[in-house]
Amino acid sequence: MAGSNATGVTEFILLGFAVQREVEIILFLLILVVYSLTLVGNVGMISLIRMDSRLHTPMYFFLSNLAFVDLCYSSSVAPKFLETLLSNRRSISFYACATQLGFFLNFLISEMFLLAVMAYDRYVAICNPLLYMVVMSQKVCLRLVMGPYFYSFAVALLHTVVTFKLIYCGPNIINHFYCDDVPLMALACSDTSLKEILIFIFAGFNMISSLTTVLISYLYIVAAILRIQSTEGRCKAFSTCASHLTAVTIFYGTLIFMYLQPKSSHSLDTDKMASVFYTIVIPMLNPMIYSLRNQEVKSALRKALEKCYLLPLMHLKKGIS
Repeated sequence: MAGSNATGVTEFILLGFAVQREVEIILFLLILVVYSLTLVGNVGMISLIRMDSRLHTPMYFFLSNLAFVDLCYSSSVAPKFLETLLSNRRSISFYACATQLGFFLNFLISEMFLLAVMAYDRYVAICNPLLYMVVMSQKVCLRLVMGPYFYSFAVALLHTVVTFKLIYCGPNIINHFYCDDVPLMALACSDTSLKEILIFIFAGFNMISSLTTVLISYLYIVAAILRIQSTEGRCKAFSTCASHLTAVTIFYGTLIFMYLQPKSSHSLDTDKMASVFYTIVIPMLNPMIYSLRNQEVKSALRKALEKCYLLPLMHLKKGIS
């Protein structure tokens, strides 16, 4: 990776949102609440799945990995964003910027393909229920999770190295609240054509392949549900994938809104608002979506809360008696 001496830039300035100080304080409080809920929700989801043996199934294995990715994904952006809003310290070092971009891309790509893997899991569960545990064996599940992790790490590393091999000779003001590819390219003094080609190839492949997997899986799922005779059976089958479908719609809907809107209506302010949604808000929503619409998760949560509150109470009563 190019060093700061080679580029002439030792740090970048994150412009963020050009708003009044009072608005920044309100925004800080909102982001702090959302990020706190993200931490509690995703750590809670991972812990709940690990503790309750009833949740040791392929679906919840993938869900725990999605929670881990959401946690890391949000944490790559939110803490620095909160710091800039609270202290107004907007500078980020050259290597810290590279690290943030690398982690952000890594977990963004992981999220795309994990959602696709979860769609395939729902397809197998609904279309081949008798063979589900055979097809989705522990070894297969591990490969389906490790594949996106290795791929996303390799792609993120490639993009980060190419981005920071570019020469930055000033200005150093990034028109965003985190280090992202496009605003960084706008600051480069050297040729960015290779980087643009890489973005076009990999962003297109990642979006098309993952979204196609989701769409094909759900076409088969819908066809299988429509073949079910009873209304109760249809509702039960649909409820098993409703949470995932909601999460997929929100995530891909935001990305499509950002990247496929016409250039005439495209603006950096709109991009920033959409970025806040998919980097900070969506990681908070996912555990809520899966817990509120899932009876097994709600049952496991009640059981965990009972253990937390009832056991100390029983020990207290024994101590008194």
